[in-house]
Amino acid sequence: MAATEETVFVDGSPCVVLDAVRMSYTVPTTAHVPAANMGLVGKAVRKLMGHQDNVRVDALNEISIVVERGESVGIIGRNGSGKSTMMKLISGQESPVSGAVYASSTPIMLGVNAALVPDLSGDQNIVLGCLAMGMDRAAIGEKFDSIVALSGLAKAIHLPMKTYSSGMGSRLRFAIAASVNPEILLVDEALNTGDAQFIDRSTARMAELRQNAGCVFIVSHSLQTIQDMCSRVFWLDYGDLIMDGAPLETTAAYKSFTDHLAKGNKISAALIKDEARANLVATQVLPRISGRRKVDDR
Repeated sequence: MAATEETVFVDGSPCVVLDAVRMSYTVPTTAHVPAANMGLVGKAVRKLMGHQDNVRVDALNEISIVVERGESVGIIGRNGSGKSTMMKLISGQESPVSGAVYASSTPIMLGVNAALVPDLSGDQNIVLGCLAMGMDRAAIGEKFDSIVALSGLAKAIHLPMKTYSSGMGSRLRFAIAASVNPEILLVDEALNTGDAQFIDRSTARMAELRQNAGCVFIVSHSLQTIQDMCSRVFWLDYGDLIMDGAPLETTAAYKSFTDHLAKGNKISAALIKDEARANLVATQVLPRISGRRKVDDR
């Protein structure tokens, strides 16, 4: 079903604009080999010998969006729907195969995993993570106590990070990354924790970031996290933008969709998705993106 079209004039002060962005990857495959003609051993040998064909995988189909200053955008969808791909395009980690991504400043991806060392203590990892984000020692000293407080780790901050539960590690990563004040913040699967007190603290911190900065993007499988922290939600499914709306409305539609899939009601699930997509207001970005710069040109 065709979506309704609306023209959006980008001559105000949006933080992020995706203009007809599309992303695909080329990956090797042996799927074309008939199973009757080649067994598992034969396929393994063929792969070992480098006899592979390539196939194009569409991670994101053509999408246009405009995100205004002060918005907190949640991105939901099944695995493989393009959520992390969208975040990588916005952050500049990857370039789209077509279309363009514009941002009012350099987007910062909340994620310091590469800089953290499991054998070191939490407090030592705070220093490493902050250094990785460009802080100097003086700034780290000023932020240190607030990072520990936000993480809620208390005395555990002095224990090796490898002894932390997944929730404790998640809280520490968020607390470190949220110590900066970027204009555009991207949070990818860093808030999936059941700690209610941490949710309260992190929600307050996200509110500060939105107030003092520009906009925030959050990818999470926790619909409660999305409802608590976001003012707008994108529902992606296999590269398509299905819904762009209010948190409660969008998460409810998505939950209904996944509930029907879990029960094997594929036809009902498809109807829910089709209805949501039919009501989507498509954004057409005109070439009036003053003050924005392409993310690729940073």
